[in-house]
Amino acid sequence: MSDDSPHRPAAQFIASRDVAQEICREACEHIHTLSAPRILVLAILGGAFITMGALFSILLSTGVETHGLQLLLQGVGFSVGFFLVILTGAALFTEANVILPVSALNCSRSDMLRRGLKFWVLAWIGNLLGTMLTGWVISVAQVYSPQHYQLLAELVAKKMHYQQTGGAEGWFSLVLSGMLGNWMVGMAAFLAVMGRTIIDKFVPIVLAVSLFVAGNFQHSPANMAYFSMIMPTGEGPGWWDAMRWNILPAGIGNLLGGSLLVALPLWYGLRPKRCE
Repeated sequence: MSDDSPHRPAAQFIASRDVAQEICREACEHIHTLSAPRILVLAILGGAFITMGALFSILLSTGVETHGLQLLLQGVGFSVGFFLVILTGAALFTEANVILPVSALNCSRSDMLRRGLKFWVLAWIGNLLGTMLTGWVISVAQVYSPQHYQLLAELVAKKMHYQQTGGAEGWFSLVLSGMLGNWMVGMAAFLAVMGRTIIDKFVPIVLAVSLFVAGNFQHSPANMAYFSMIMPTGEGPGWWDAMRWNILPAGIGNLLGGSLLVALPLWYGLRPKRCE
């Protein structure tokens, strides 16, 4: 290129082939530097943010009669919680389902599996504690309209409809829905890493998370949040049924979705260099 040739403008985002390395770098830093109590605190914070996003999704969509618009508003509201998780560095179980497989495929550290498993377990426990605590505080501190609680009950009923199917078929459908849910949430996390500015990160998060919410795909921390808000009202299904017929099988699907639908195909297709 000659000296008077125009310079190529700087890229406005991180190339997809470089995102895996960036995720790997951040994951290695978190997994190897954060103690168990710090991981737990960040996971509790992540659960709290997700619960506030779930609350916002209901507040925005209550009273909206147009079905598509109602789903869009629910997605936009819920994406705020996920956005807070991304920006603050809080820990989320379903985000870890993408970050940890990407790190395992690209990083050469021998103890990544053991440390990653600890992070994954603590993230799930912390998310549950964070959602339960935040849901209880909301129930004590706030009173909303009857329409608000009716919409919350309808959303929870949609998440529990697998119980009506029952048996292995119900669990299988739940696991598949969890895989689809973490596919979209995982892509939201992946695309957020690509962005260089706050807006660059927010736009793909809103789009991917809104699609996941509108499709009623199952997302374990999100469902923890909705259950945590309805349980104090006495209208929920109870934690035992919620665990058996949503949270646990959805979590299994989230793990498979993050690994098989996000981390593995992108790693195979893009083949990033291994981390040092």
